[in-house]
Amino acid sequence: MSGIDVGEELGARAAQARALSLLRIRSRALAVAILPAAVAVVLFAAGAQGHLAGPAWDAVRWTVLGVAVVVLLVTVLVAVSVARARPAMSPTVPVPEEGAPDLYRLVRDLADRLDVPAPSAIALTPDCDSWLEDRTHRALRRGRRTPAEGGAGAGAGAGDTAPVLVIGSPFLWWMRVAELRAVLAPVVAGTGPSAHPDIAAARRFVRGLDAAIADAAAPGRGAVRGAPLAFAGWVARLLLRACRDHAAEMERCVAAAASMRAQTVDYGLRIAAQEQVGLAYAGWDRLLTRVALPAWRMGRWPSRLDAGVVSALTELSRRDRLADGFALRLGERPACDLLEEPGVADEAASLLAARLFHGGPAESGPDWAPVDWQQYPDEVVDRKWRTEAARLHRVLDTLGVPRAAAGDPDVPTLARVMEHLSGPGGPGGPGEELAACIGAAVAREEAGRPGHGGPGHDGQGHGGSGPAGPDSGAAEDPLDLWGPGPLPLFPLQPPRTGTELLADHVAAMVCCAAVDTAGAAPGLDWLDGPALLVGGERRADLAAPVLSLVEDGDPDPLLSWLAEVGVRSDKPVRLV
Repeated sequence: MSGIDVGEELGARAAQARALSLLRIRSRALAVAILPAAVAVVLFAAGAQGHLAGPAWDAVRWTVLGVAVVVLLVTVLVAVSVARARPAMSPTVPVPEEGAPDLYRLVRDLADRLDVPAPSAIALTPDCDSWLEDRTHRALRRGRRTPAEGGAGAGAGAGDTAPVLVIGSPFLWWMRVAELRAVLAPVVAGTGPSAHPDIAAARRFVRGLDAAIADAAAPGRGAVRGAPLAFAGWVARLLLRACRDHAAEMERCVAAAASMRAQTVDYGLRIAAQEQVGLAYAGWDRLLTRVALPAWRMGRWPSRLDAGVVSALTELSRRDRLADGFALRLGERPACDLLEEPGVADEAASLLAARLFHGGPAESGPDWAPVDWQQYPDEVVDRKWRTEAARLHRVLDTLGVPRAAAGDPDVPTLARVMEHLSGPGGPGGPGEELAACIGAAVAREEAGRPGHGGPGHDGQGHGGSGPAGPDSGAAEDPLDLWGPGPLPLFPLQPPRTGTELLADHVAAMVCCAAVDTAGAAPGLDWLDGPALLVGGERRADLAAPVLSLVEDGDPDPLLSWLAEVGVRSDKPVRLV
């Protein structure tokens, strides 16, 4: 037996030992619950045989019986609550086998090489991660077709109990086929331990406790139903606290055993592929926070985020010397070719990303429309600048700020903003007051926008058909099974301060003036998002002059910048 086999065997045995420890906790809890009933049986049996006779023992027997009945009823209540509680399921985009036969073939071949059961289905997540997810709970399977019926496409011999393989969608677009196989090897290898009955039972026990706690904490329960659920949640919390260390160690041992088994498959390539994982994560994070988030805030959701991450990472490779050579991989076959319709899958994953990270609606509408990358500068960047500039002037009107001294008093100009922020009183006066009013205006508009807790948003919409087609459960909102928490589930950035918002609005006004008076144009930078193009080149030096005006009340740096670009601050600016 090789060292790899020995390490895998030791990891598997350690995981099974921890699973047995978890099951022993469950058994002990059950033993404590039936102890009063056992004592009552002994007392009544002794009385029937003429032992422990007398009125005092009769009172003891009936008291213990009453306690036993109450404890058993409470035990049944807790057991039913744990059994009926719906575990949280990661929001994903289902991928049926008919939509990705090559991808299913790759995963099955990988499972065969690893000598483990194949996953029962494949799904995509808009994140840079991959994992196995157990979806055998009856609440998660309600209304879904089984793999045997052709709804999800199970691997041979996988059965309905095999976990679902969740793959990060950015991996499919950035990684090559061989790299994806190497990255998925340790993940697929985890189906082996998942098939062990003790580990599977222990995981179901822990997930049931966690689901019961979440169910008890859900709002909107009446007093009659809420009190029993709260008690069941309290018991589940006690049990989960006792299980926490064993569960964490079991999962660590499972991961170690799966990693050891996967070393027999593409081990050398896996080291290089892990570098691509880190690069993909960096590019994906920049794409979401710098490019996608401004579009989401404007009521537009980029429909090709995964394709965009390739452009972002290619640009990062060009700028970063540490990434030199990575772009040469683009000549190899990308993993997204394993999908029959990669564009449809990308669109579904992009919409889900908007819901997860921003809280957007589940369907497109007049105020929530998809946008292609070619339309991004006009539909997002220019519209963002002009919307923020219009909001800035509305707030100035509300504050009674007069129009600029020079120029037409009836048209909005950049000079009006600069004169106000650099006027008497310094930035601590007009700057802070204007920042507070801008922040309040933005908060009001966000609260009233569908998908942000305002009218028309109840967190329960229906997703598009996606790549799964109409018969594979894709019409069901993938967030319905996550839980009752508010959207977004994973906000990208903390709320912006009033000063940050004011700086953004002043910069937007400057950009509008540059477009209208100096021949500049809106553009898209794959790593930094909205960009101002002057003479076809990006100007990235606007932030410092704007901050000098907003924070210090000093207009000179911005005046110098405007003179260099050729912007007329006294000319009218078109708003929306």
